[in-house]
Amino acid sequence: MATLADRMPIPAQSDDGFFLKSAIAMAFVIIAGFSFQFAMGRSSFSAPPLVHAHAIVFMGWVMIYVAQNAYVARGNIAMHRKLGWIAAGWVLLMLVLGCLVTVAMVQGGRVPFFFLPQQFLIFDPLTLFGFAGLTAAAIVKRKQTDWHRRLHFCAMTLLIGPGFGRLLPMPLLIPWAFEATFVATMLFPAAGVIADLRRSGRVHPAWWWGIGANVAILIAVNLLTNSAIGDGLYAAVTAGTPGAAVAPLDFPPLPPGL
Repeated sequence: MATLADRMPIPAQSDDGFFLKSAIAMAFVIIAGFSFQFAMGRSSFSAPPLVHAHAIVFMGWVMIYVAQNAYVARGNIAMHRKLGWIAAGWVLLMLVLGCLVTVAMVQGGRVPFFFLPQQFLIFDPLTLFGFAGLTAAAIVKRKQTDWHRRLHFCAMTLLIGPGFGRLLPMPLLIPWAFEATFVATMLFPAAGVIADLRRSGRVHPAWWWGIGANVAILIAVNLLTNSAIGDGLYAAVTAGTPGAAVAPLDFPPLPPGL
């Protein structure tokens, strides 16, 4: 999501094409993952309203991200800026719904069997706050196109894990399912680094900040999962709910047929 002069012609060496194609590829991963899940009968429209609201809002962000890159690629910066302010408010809605869904799943003892319940409780919100932080940094840097779009790109990288998680053979990746999806998502910023090297012979520092933030979240998740803080958080969230009977640091039993 870059900021240029309104209707500015795209220069010959513009990287707009790379960011638009990457945005479409990210959207494809997410849509393909959830479509595959539905086709396999592992999800349905019978989910609670909160889950549907969460899905609509998060898919809305995917559409916003693709649209923002498309507006820039076409030189329509006026629309890009208008939609950008809507997107800034949209992030707050994503934070609220994302955390509510996570808590509801943990309290109901419905954490996916390839994740540790305590790990799931920590990595879902932490990933969302990391996404919000990088998005905020991108907004602050909105007048510096090169920083702005790369920070947004790395923020979006944090959201495509669920898409990969529905495409990868997660049961076979236990106990490293979370780490495996993280590695898959990092293919996108790695492509950005390579694109920079091919285009200019150097790597923009925004990539290192964005990738570093992603790696920091991975490290923080693993540290907190196996800490007294994680233990206390899980106990507080699940108190008086079915989730309290679920061992926080044991993988849930495999579904029938697996």
